[in-house]
Amino acid sequence: LPKGVDWGDGDDGRSFVTSTGRVALPEPFTVLGIETSCDDTGVAVVRSDGTILGEALASQAELHEAWGGVVPGLARDAHVAALGGAIELALSRAGMGSAAEVDAVAVTVGPGLEICLRVGAEEAKRLALAHGKPFVAIHHLEAHVLMARLACQPPPPFPFLTLLVSGGHCQLLLSRGVGDHLVIGSTLDDALGEAYDKVARLLDLPVGGGGGPALEALAKTGDPALLPLPVPLQRKPSFDFSFAGLKTAVRMAVERTPSAQRADPSFRAGVAASFQNAALKHLEMRITYAMRMVEEQAEALGCAPHTLVLSGGVAANAELRRRLGELCQSTTAPGGDGTWRMVVPPPRLCTDNGVMVAWAAVERLRCGQADLPDGQEVRARWPLGRPIAAEIGEIEMKPSPNRAQKKKRQEAASG
Repeated sequence: LPKGVDWGDGDDGRSFVTSTGRVALPEPFTVLGIETSCDDTGVAVVRSDGTILGEALASQAELHEAWGGVVPGLARDAHVAALGGAIELALSRAGMGSAAEVDAVAVTVGPGLEICLRVGAEEAKRLALAHGKPFVAIHHLEAHVLMARLACQPPPPFPFLTLLVSGGHCQLLLSRGVGDHLVIGSTLDDALGEAYDKVARLLDLPVGGGGGPALEALAKTGDPALLPLPVPLQRKPSFDFSFAGLKTAVRMAVERTPSAQRADPSFRAGVAASFQNAALKHLEMRITYAMRMVEEQAEALGCAPHTLVLSGGVAANAELRRRLGELCQSTTAPGGDGTWRMVVPPPRLCTDNGVMVAWAAVERLRCGQADLPDGQEVRARWPLGRPIAAEIGEIEMKPSPNRAQKKKRQEAASG
C-alpha cells in the first residue's frame, strides 16, 4: 500500500473515527488548540466565527539545524519546555487569564511523532478535566485540510479535491465532509517535502526548519532546463505519487558533475530549479487525472467537486501555488460551468500551527462531536480515510478534454 494508507497497528483504520460523544455549544464559542505532532509547538485560541483571538508558535528550527533534520527526543524535550509558556502567551493575546475562560480544548493526537504527540495530548487532557471543558481529539491531516475553510473567502463548500503536501505526507483526497475523506492517491515512497529536504541537503542548504523554503528560494534564480530530469511515473496513469526516483536522478546528476562546476552558484540554482520543475509536473499530471476522474465518475462518487484545496506545509511554496492556480484556471469544471477554483491558506497557516487544530475542533463541535479525555491515546500512524484506488482503477491515457478542445480550436483557426 502507499505510505498514506498504511493502516498501522490496532483497529483496521478504515474510517477516521475517534471516541465521539455528543456536545452542543452555543455560538459563538472559543477553542484552545494545541499542536505538538513534530517540531513546532503551536497554540491558538480561535472563535467559532473564524476569528483568531490569540496564538503562539515556538519553532525548533535552530535546534535541529545541526542535525540536518528533526531529532524526536530533542523535539519532545523542546515541546515540554515550551508548551506551558506558549499556552499562557496565546491565552494572554486572546485577553484571557487561563484556560478556564475557553469553551473547549483541542489537541492533535495523530499522526506524528508519538513522543511529541504525547506532550500536547497529556496537557490538553489535563486542562480539559481541570476546567470541565469539552475535549476534542484532532487528526493532524484533517486539520490541514480544514484550514482552508477558515482562511479562504468564501470558504470552500464540501465536496472538494484536496492535495495535501507536507514533509511527511503527499495525498490526493476527495473531501466530502468533516471526518469524511476518501484517499484517491498517495505517495509510494517519499513525501514531497521529504524529497525537497533531501535535495536541499545534497546542495548543502540549511534544513533545520525544513529544506523546502531554502531550495525554493535557490530555484528562483536557476534554469529549470539545466538537468533533463525524468518526471516520475510519467507513463503510469495512476493517482499515486513517487519522488524517490527523482531524488536519485538528481543525486546521480550532481555526482557526475566535476567538483569545480558543482561549486558554481548557477549550477546549484539550476539543480534546484530542475528538481522543482520535474516534481511540480508530476503533481500537475496527477491532479489533472483526478479532475478528469471525478467528472467521469461523479455518479458513482455521489458528488462532482469544482474546487481544489491545496494544504500542508509545502503548500506555502509560491511556485506550486502559481502553477496549480494556472492549471485550475485553464481546466473546465465538471458540468462545463466555469473553471476549477483553487483555494490555499496564506503561507503562515500552511505549516503546523495551533490555529488549524482549534479550527478543526470548531468544525467537529459544530457537528456535535467531542471526545472523552480519559483514555485518549495518541497514534503515530492514522490514515485519514479509505483508499478508493481499487474502485477507480487506472485511467485511460488520453489528452484531457480541455487540451484536446484547445488543439482543435487552434487547428481550425490555422486552417
